[in-house]
Amino acid sequence: MNFLAHIYLSGDNTSITIGNFIADGIKGKRYAKYPKDIQIGILLHREIDTFTDAHPTVRLSTKRLHENYSHYSGVIVDILYDHFLAKNWSRYSDTPLELYIENFYEDLKANFTILPVRIQKMMPYMIADNWLLSYAKIEGIQKVLNGMNRRTNNISGMNKATDELQEFYEEFEEEFTVFFEELRAFSKEKLAELQHLYALE
Repeated sequence: MNFLAHIYLSGDNTSITIGNFIADGIKGKRYAKYPKDIQIGILLHREIDTFTDAHPTVRLSTKRLHENYSHYSGVIVDILYDHFLAKNWSRYSDTPLELYIENFYEDLKANFTILPVRIQKMMPYMIADNWLLSYAKIEGIQKVLNGMNRRTNNISGMNKATDELQEFYEEFEEEFTVFFEELRAFSKEKLAELQHLYALE
């Protein structure tokens, strides 16, 4: 899953949310140097990714893209699924998306010193262009895919994936909706497990 989903699935604990958000930049056992709630967020992120990558419904979505985008298909699906989460946000939260994102940005600023350098450098652009809110519109997803394509030196062709998004919009949205219900339940259970384990230490 992409940024918005990981943030949402972290629950209400700010430190767990920050840990989940920065997790891609924390390799191996380096997570152990962080405070406990940050560690929980990092480990939760890894659990979510493992569950997502192996899920048959997600594989339906990636298979639709595989011929044109090969191993980049999974990355594209993560981004497309964030679009459907943002678009249908009111189904999943009573807090308006704009306010939810604004609060998250404030939490990022308040925890700036604990962020990996890569995230520190990315954060001003993320906030200035309001990446998370932009996911709700296809134009925003196009900008994200354009950026991802540039980072692959234009090899991936990911910038063209909005063509498939529009062509198979209903199929992608249905797959997201089915999968996300299962992911929410899984994440809630896994978060409770991690919190219990850390409480015993």
